[in-house]
Amino acid sequence: MEYKGYVAKIEYDEDAEIFSGMVINTRDIITFQGESVGELRKAFEDSVEDYLSWCEEDGRKPDKPYSGKLNLRLNPETHQKAAIRAKLKGMSLNSYIEKAVEDELQEG
Repeated sequence: MEYKGYVAKIEYDEDAEIFSGMVINTRDIITFQGESVGELRKAFEDSVEDYLSWCEEDGRKPDKPYSGKLNLRLNPETHQKAAIRAKLKGMSLNSYIEKAVEDELQEG
C-alpha cells in the first residue's frame, strides 16, 4: 500500500481477525489497523495525514521517504573494480552503482 510516497507493510492477525500496518520507508513510526481492506486503506491514509499534521504543528519537517542519499560500504577490491568499470564506461561511480541497483531491481 502506498500513499503520498509512504509505503506500508501489511500483516493479518488470524486470531484477532484484524489487519495491521506499518509505514516502512521512514524512520518515524506510523502504524494503523483495520478489519477490512477499505478500512485499512482509510486508516493508513488517516495515519499519514495525522503524522504530517503533527509535524507541522510541532514545527518539524516530516521524515521523507528516503532522501536518495546512501552511504555505502564496500570492500576495497570491489570499490576499485567498480570505479574502474565506471571510468571505462564514461560514468561516475555514483551513476554506475545506481544503474547496477536499478538493473537488479528490474530483474526481481
